[in-house]
Amino acid sequence: MSDRDWAKEMAKIDKQLESVSDQALFPTSSDETPERRAEVRDMQKGTSTLGVALRLLLSVLLGVGILFWPYEARCGFGLAAYLAAVGVVIVSGAWSAVWSWRHRSARGHTLSLLILLWGLVLGAMEVLPRIGYAKGDPTHPSTWACK
Repeated sequence: MSDRDWAKEMAKIDKQLESVSDQALFPTSSDETPERRAEVRDMQKGTSTLGVALRLLLSVLLGVGILFWPYEARCGFGLAAYLAAVGVVIVSGAWSAVWSWRHRSARGHTLSLLILLWGLVLGAMEVLPRIGYAKGDPTHPSTWACK
């Protein structure tokens, strides 16, 4: 067993904490004035609108463009390329969702999450029949490789 008397040790610590003021223990950040906070908020709002809009535009174009995929995506390399493009749609939706969340753009964040969901649905339509979770059909067969 230890030779220390923990009750005495804790009493010493309590005495030290009592001698320190609450301001020293829990400092508050009152360095910024309300005018400075408003200025920073306006600067963030003005600079982030263009960034959010450009990221959303790119994500929406990718999400719509995937509907016009020009190559055969039933099996083999065409399927792999299509799934990679769907992955890009998912990543772009997540990328714009993070950006719009950081810059407090509610509508942008909602649209980003819808793009992300759209990518997940497109990927699920191709993957689920091939892993046996959904029933395959002629446009979405249950095989990965071409015969």
